[in-house]
Amino acid sequence: MIPTPALSFPPILPELALLGAAIVGLLYEAVARRPGRRLHLTIGIAGLVGAAAATIRLWNWTGPAAVMGNMVSVDRFSVVSRLLLLSIAAMGLVLGAHYLSRSGDNPRGEFFPLVLFATIGMTLITAAADLIVVFLGLEILSIALYVLAGYYRRKAESQEAAIKYFVLGAFSSAFFLYGVAMAYGATNSTRITTIANALAGRTGSQGLALLALAFLAVGFGFKVSAAPFHMWTPDVYQGAPTPVTAFMSAATKAAAFLALARVLDVAFQPLTWDWTPVIWALAAFSIVLGSVLAIAQTDIKRLLAYSSIAHAGFILTGLSAGDDTGIRAAMFYLIAYAAMTVGAFGIVMLVSARGEEQTSLVAYEGLSKRSPYLAALMTVFMLSLAGIPPTAGFIAKVNVFTAAIGAGHWPLALIGVISSVVAAFFYLRVLVLMYMREPLGEQDEDRSALPRVVLAVPAGVTVAFGVFPGLIAGIIEKAAVLRW
Repeated sequence: MIPTPALSFPPILPELALLGAAIVGLLYEAVARRPGRRLHLTIGIAGLVGAAAATIRLWNWTGPAAVMGNMVSVDRFSVVSRLLLLSIAAMGLVLGAHYLSRSGDNPRGEFFPLVLFATIGMTLITAAADLIVVFLGLEILSIALYVLAGYYRRKAESQEAAIKYFVLGAFSSAFFLYGVAMAYGATNSTRITTIANALAGRTGSQGLALLALAFLAVGFGFKVSAAPFHMWTPDVYQGAPTPVTAFMSAATKAAAFLALARVLDVAFQPLTWDWTPVIWALAAFSIVLGSVLAIAQTDIKRLLAYSSIAHAGFILTGLSAGDDTGIRAAMFYLIAYAAMTVGAFGIVMLVSARGEEQTSLVAYEGLSKRSPYLAALMTVFMLSLAGIPPTAGFIAKVNVFTAAIGAGHWPLALIGVISSVVAAFFYLRVLVLMYMREPLGEQDEDRSALPRVVLAVPAGVTVAFGVFPGLIAGIIEKAAVLRW
């Protein structure tokens, strides 16, 4: 007889709740004569709330560390990761609903189920206890994002973004799958804890394990937009609808980094001295390249795309420490980055007015006079992205630099500090345009109330965690201990 694993459904209830809401949304779109976006949004938010409630119940889980045949981990790390991703998805749905309502292009309603399907893949990889599950989760989120990137079929830029993302994404998936195969060849297993035990006991092939690590690094590097695997990022961020870009830039990066942390610090923890130089090099290259190339950008979405490459390097700086301190620093950075990047792209959506008509930096000239509220919110997000106090971005950078220095990587921290000074130029340039220039011509930004109120949430988080980082530090400290 083939042994069947015991099924424990509570640890995967968040994914089941999201799946149920996504299916209901698809059926509603197919059956209803005139499907409305408000009901689509309600269904999506209900699924996210149900998933969040199921996730919170796992905080004090007393059962086994892995369930479903040791394929899904149940720990506080996965709880915090899921809650972060669900929060980003909620912001993405609200911004997307408003974007679709004003687009005037008679958009289809599958936007909302696609966001939920992508979120399922994201939450799954952060809780995965097996490399096969990580791969499946990556494919689930990638396929949904390919479609979302090309959501507007009549826009050439959107279609170009989808094609580039799909082709390069398939390329990176092949590398990741090769890495999984090599890991199995090295240790006779794809389970993360089994790989760790085999490498720690030197019962596996270290050469194959290092080859597996190299292939997996390529796959993860693509998802987190780390240089030199960043080529798709500027074009896709610019061509995709702005709410999709906001969701993609924050959620995909968070999910991939959290999964990478589990793979590196659990599966390949015995090889820390081998993979640390690789992470060091990727971090330095990403920070320098992103900070320098962003200076030449004249489109705000491309500027934020190169900014995201630099921030990927900062997060890698924390992970390069190879210990719990580095994981805590990376988790705080991801929370801060999610708030400030979703907020920044939300402002871009409102300033762009109808569609994607005003994404050049010129559109921000005199914004403080046309809309002081939007200018104030954008100021908070730009200062945080630059790492200027009293914002969460400043605390996040201090944390990753401290972790790197504690591990003896002071040259990497020095590169990060110098690059942060360089990067401050293009963030402050946006502030100069908003406050020190007069508006050119008639530029009418979106004045709707709902998105303006919603964007106050990430702004509040950015300031609150910058002034009082202890509000979240205790939770992160409990969650950053990976069970194996």
